[in-house]
Amino acid sequence: MQSILEINGICRRFGGIQAVDDFSLDIKEGEILGLIGPNGAGKTTLFNLITGFVKPDSGTVFFKKRNITKLKPHKIANMGIARTFQQTKPFKSMLAVENVAVSLMSKRAKESKNGSDVLEMALKALKRVEVIPPESNMFKLGSQLSHGYTKRLDIARALALEPEILLLDEPFGGLGFKEMSIMNKVIQKLHDEGITIVIIEHKMRELMKLAERLTVMHFGAKIAEGTPRKVARNEKVCEAYLGKEGGILFA
Repeated sequence: MQSILEINGICRRFGGIQAVDDFSLDIKEGEILGLIGPNGAGKTTLFNLITGFVKPDSGTVFFKKRNITKLKPHKIANMGIARTFQQTKPFKSMLAVENVAVSLMSKRAKESKNGSDVLEMALKALKRVEVIPPESNMFKLGSQLSHGYTKRLDIARALALEPEILLLDEPFGGLGFKEMSIMNKVIQKLHDEGITIVIIEHKMRELMKLAERLTVMHFGAKIAEGTPRKVARNEKVCEAYLGKEGGILFA
């Protein structure tokens, strides 16, 4: 597989805290990559650096060989990199279908319409993440949807951009067993459609059902990388994050 996103020696400090420390990562086209580590390890900051919400002190980010390090978030999104956030923030006073329609106003979405109208495209996105059926969900306000549905609504809004890379920040956070099963199926389906996916997640059993490769961050730096089985048995990772019984994830 060829590289689609290359992060080279990126650094970001906030006051006296080194949030991301000389971090490099090569993401392959079409893979599912898991990004793990303790709270405060710098994972979400890394997403913010990739998507332009935060600018690095040094280092570069290349998307399909193009330097995007200094681009604004909307320009990066329109190139084909979409993301979700840890906390779901739907437009509470807008219908679910209207939430997705907002994303469809972007330059990239307009260019990919192929004759489809906004309603048709919004419904397609909601169906891809199983917010509908039931059909009644499209007419519910953002404030009326359950946590599981708003998690998937966030992904639907990202999918409206027809992204090549999808960055998911804790998609399983706060979900029950049934909702996690649905989320797992949705992510796998999107991967099967050819989307490259990077997932930040603490629910390791769910992540390891999906990820082909894991990268581990600790104090802003990479401490391990490899297959889930290899990472789960890495002494540094067990000490910093998984605990002594890390390997039990594969028992």
